Parts: sequence; structure tokens; C-alpha cells
Amino acid sequence: MYRSLAGRRTRTAAGLAAAGAVLLIAGCSSDGNGGEDKKPVVGQQPKGEDPYWVNPDGKAAKQVAAYRDAGDTKNAELIKKIAEQPVGEWIGPDNPEAEAKGFTEAAAEADRDALLVLYNIPHRDCGQFSKGGAADGNAYRAWVDSVAKGIGDRRATVILEPDAVLHLVDNCTPQEFHEERYDLLKGAVERLKQQPATKVYLDAGNAGWSDPDALHEPLKRAGIERADGFAVNVSNFYPTDASTQFGRTLSGKTGGKHFVIDTSRNGNGPYTEGDPAENWCNPPGRALGEPPTTRTGDPLVDAYLWVKRPGESDGDCKGGPKAGEWWPEYALGLARNTK
Repeated sequence: MYRSLAGRRTRTAAGLAAAGAVLLIAGCSSDGNGGEDKKPVVGQQPKGEDPYWVNPDGKAAKQVAAYRDAGDTKNAELIKKIAEQPVGEWIGPDNPEAEAKGFTEAAAEADRDALLVLYNIPHRDCGQFSKGGAADGNAYRAWVDSVAKGIGDRRATVILEPDAVLHLVDNCTPQEFHEERYDLLKGAVERLKQQPATKVYLDAGNAGWSDPDALHEPLKRAGIERADGFAVNVSNFYPTDASTQFGRTLSGKTGGKHFVIDTSRNGNGPYTEGDPAENWCNPPGRALGEPPTTRTGDPLVDAYLWVKRPGESDGDCKGGPKAGEWWPEYALGLARNTK
């Protein structure tokens, strides 16, 4: 049931060099006159269907440019299925204000909304592939405050702390940290909602959680009443119909709160072979799900979003790199398998 989440940004010297090489490919192609054509390989989706910002300098877009530069048009078109959609921008631990400001300013310039993911709660991920987080409660509060300052009065949707509530309910997070985590989550909701154009969705697990009755009280303790709603299926693979049913049940227990669904990789549903404890980690044969949109056809479902960035690894399992690192082979598999 656990899921890997791409919150950390592990960077080695080799990784930075590789990223720089791809950036040069993505941004600089000859125009035949000795100059450079820096036109992005992707643009924005129609605002009426999908108001979220497409990052023209994202990892998938850079990969498209790299494949095109190498003459590999087939793979370039496959990865473009990912690059042309808006995905969550996961705010890192070191420069939260600058990152939040940069993403929201770029989105505002394109007349779109930024989609941000905050994933830095202390004792994150129970020591699994995405372990880490802020050093303590005070560090986390300061980090959230910096994110809020970076957002300012620009439009942003924030997915708050994937797995943080779920890992309290299943006791994966040690008991001595529970009260502090509830306080931190509630405080984060309150701080972010001070920004006039910010929506906040508190993570609420996935359809694999068989007992929504165990979740609604913890969500209330974590501040769901002040939030705009909750998020389901983040970084997971449950089908949209199952996620909708799960969300509607939970909504009925949280005062009718709306919700969003991560459809980034749920096109073929969850992986059911191998070790159940790791069937969420880089499972083979998965596919992209419904494209991001606010036209869901359900009054309780505010949006289908790609919160998890397709093509980024869940962790160093099944031959994958570290959590959050771009893995082109996996990205190609997702695109090929998409109906």
C-alpha cells in the first residue's frame, strides 16, 4: 500500500553534469543562421479544460528535445505524451521560497495556475525509499512559511504531504511523533490558506485503503476543515473509477469536501504480481492515465491531476534509480502502454 514519492532531489556531480547537457540540448538548436532557436518543445493546454501550467523546461520536455536532437523522432513523440501535460512541481528542502516564487511566476506569466507538492514532513516515508524531511517541527514550520511567501498572491494548488496522514493511521510513523505531525499539518493548511489565491488539498491515501472510516477523524485533526479538500491516489495506480468511489465515500465523512485524483500512471491499474509490499515501486506494464483536467464530470472531483511526475523513479527497486530521478526507459514504457 505504500507508495514512493519523489520529494527528494538527490544531486551528484555526475547528475548535475548530465542535467546540464540535456538542458543545452533542450534550449539550443541551430536556426541555420548561426543563432539559436529556443522555442519550447511544448506549449500550454487549453485553459478551459486544464488551467494548470505546463513547464516547458521540465525533465520530459528536455528528453523530447534530446531525442529530437539525436534524430529519434519515434521516442520523442512517445515522451511528448508526458511533456505536453502539466505535472506537479515538488518543492525541495533548500530554497523553498525561491522555488515557489519561480514556479508561480512562470505559471502566472502563462496565465495558468501552478501545481505544487509539499513533501517535507519530519520522519517522512517511515524510513523507506523517500525517507527524510525537515529536521524538526520548527524547521518544517519555517519551510512552509517560506513556500507561502514564495507563492504570494499568485494562483496555486498545493498537494500537502503525501502519505503523512495515512502513515499515522497505519502506525508506520512511530506513536511519539503523531501529535506533532497533526499539529504541523493543521498549521501548514492554515498558513497556506492565508495566501489569497492558494488552494490546498490534504493527502488522503488511495483506494487500496479498505476502511475510509479510519481516515476521516485523522483528516479532521490534520486540518481538512480549513483545506479546500483532499487528494487521493498520489503516486499510485488505482483506476479512476475506484479512486472516485473511494473519494466520494470519504467526502461523505468529511462534510462533503471535494477532492482531486492523481491519474498520472493509473491507465492499467495497480500491479498485482510479485511482492505485495513493493508492488507500488516501479511496477512494470503500467500506463499513463486520464490527462489532467478540471472537467471531470463529477461535482465532487475538482480535477484529475498528474501529481506524480511520470517517468521519475519510485526508488532504487526493479532496476530503477533513486526516488525522484528521471528514468527515460520507464517513461517510454508508460507512454507505449497508454491506450
